[in-house]
Amino acid sequence: MARPVTLYTLQWGDLSLQEVCEKAKKFGYDGVELGLPDHLDVRRTDEEYYRRIKELLAQYGMQLHTISTHLIGQAVCDRIDERHKSILPDYIWGDGDPEGVRQRAAEELIRTAHAAKALGVDTVVGFTGSSIWHYLYSFPPVTEKMVNDGYADFANRFIPILDAYKALGIRFALEVHPTEIAFDTATARRALEAVNYHPAFGFNYDPSHLGYQGVDYVDFIYQFPERIFHVHMKDVYWSDSPKQVGVFGGYVTFGSPDRFWNFRSLGRGKIKIEEIIRALNHIGYRGPLSVEWEDSAMDREQGAEESCRLVKHIDFVPSARAFDAGFEKK
Repeated sequence: MARPVTLYTLQWGDLSLQEVCEKAKKFGYDGVELGLPDHLDVRRTDEEYYRRIKELLAQYGMQLHTISTHLIGQAVCDRIDERHKSILPDYIWGDGDPEGVRQRAAEELIRTAHAAKALGVDTVVGFTGSSIWHYLYSFPPVTEKMVNDGYADFANRFIPILDAYKALGIRFALEVHPTEIAFDTATARRALEAVNYHPAFGFNYDPSHLGYQGVDYVDFIYQFPERIFHVHMKDVYWSDSPKQVGVFGGYVTFGSPDRFWNFRSLGRGKIKIEEIIRALNHIGYRGPLSVEWEDSAMDREQGAEESCRLVKHIDFVPSARAFDAGFEKK
């Protein structure tokens, strides 16, 4: 059986979970990836709350393999400013004191692991934020110590979180992504080193964030075969010719045709989806393929439905034998 195809609910946060399940079933999905905080309140500790969620998913035949906490995780290591207020619940933002926000976000990540346990899933996907992302372009010159201090800060904040995850049997999958402590292959390796290859720490593989940077997004899979905990299926387009707005985005809104790159619905960008499927088969990844649908120029319902069909069409079960094995002489 090919891998289950799920729909990430964060982009559907304006709808109730029941409405999302109804649509996901209609589109042909096998399950959902629950996005916090819109579709799950991890502050709840009562068994009845989680039982109702599982019953709702079962009502629509939706599998659940993963819950995701991108917005909360972003605040754990970030330099906190007014932007974070718009993405965080009031109880995390509080009075806006940066260290208080970071501490409350870290506590919420641990609560998320308990919620995952209550829902019977073993993987939480999210962001980490980064205290050194603003050093990306190295002028004025950035010293190696400044970078090292950033990875030390990440380790200090995340190792206690990862220890709590390990104790619960839950894994944390960082989505390798600009603005995070890991945003390409080199920084992903450095993040692993920073937490001493903690067994609870791995990656949510999303090729779109690597492709437009010029990173070999298929090779990334081969570099970290044991650390690909979850997979997002998402496409992106980048231009073959110079544009008015470069790879850094020029403060121009997503979807503008002036941009060098834009996210696109699956199959409508430049990501080589079949090569990803073959690489995932090679490393033995059997988890879900979760569609994170983002295309500013396209109706999301059409995009989500055709993305589901496309992934199911391209995904395939790996062979149990070599194609030429029949030619071997006994």
